[in-house]
Amino acid sequence: MSKARANILQRLTAVERPVVDLSARESLSRFDWDKAERIRRFTERMQAVRAEVHQADRANWLDTVATICQQKGLNNLLLSPTTEWGQAITQNAERFPTLKYYERSIEDWKQEMFYEVDAGLTSTLGGIAETGTLILWSSPDEPRTLSLVPPIHIAILETDKLYSTFAEAVQEQGWLEQGLPTNALLISGPSRSADIAQVLAYGVHGPKELVVVLV
Repeated sequence: MSKARANILQRLTAVERPVVDLSARESLSRFDWDKAERIRRFTERMQAVRAEVHQADRANWLDTVATICQQKGLNNLLLSPTTEWGQAITQNAERFPTLKYYERSIEDWKQEMFYEVDAGLTSTLGGIAETGTLILWSSPDEPRTLSLVPPIHIAILETDKLYSTFAEAVQEQGWLEQGLPTNALLISGPSRSADIAQVLAYGVHGPKELVVVLV
């Protein structure tokens, strides 16, 4: 190892991370929003950036997802069979388009993943009403590519996990106590980008459609 490289690595590892006490920070104060108001604000902000929001309950969410798949003309749906939602859909597979599972390394089916998957369905860790944002933690069962690669992302969000602010979500779910994830996704609408001419385009860096099912 060169001396310059060794010096760089030494500087990166030499400084200890400070311990920060967040318990008394006023920035953690919450808006006084009840569940209905959180749902309203979340829906309003999601729809403002061209995301779809559908409301369902435990009794009919399968019907809602099946209808979405039919309306969008999906030929297949990529999901994890290990999640609560994935298990339920798998048990009712006859009501849905062909189901695909993330059972192989991405290198083994990259062509199919990027060019032949119509939509991906994921669970969510929670949502943020203030900004209209979904919280996802990637895992071996639901890797980032499941929500980022297919042109349509269908996300299931339980309304009991819809928080007023991001700080509230971190505090209520005990992120600091449990240890932060190596990768957390905060999704506020479908992928969009604008070039120098300020022409807004969707789907450039990820799904061009985001569909949220509130359960």
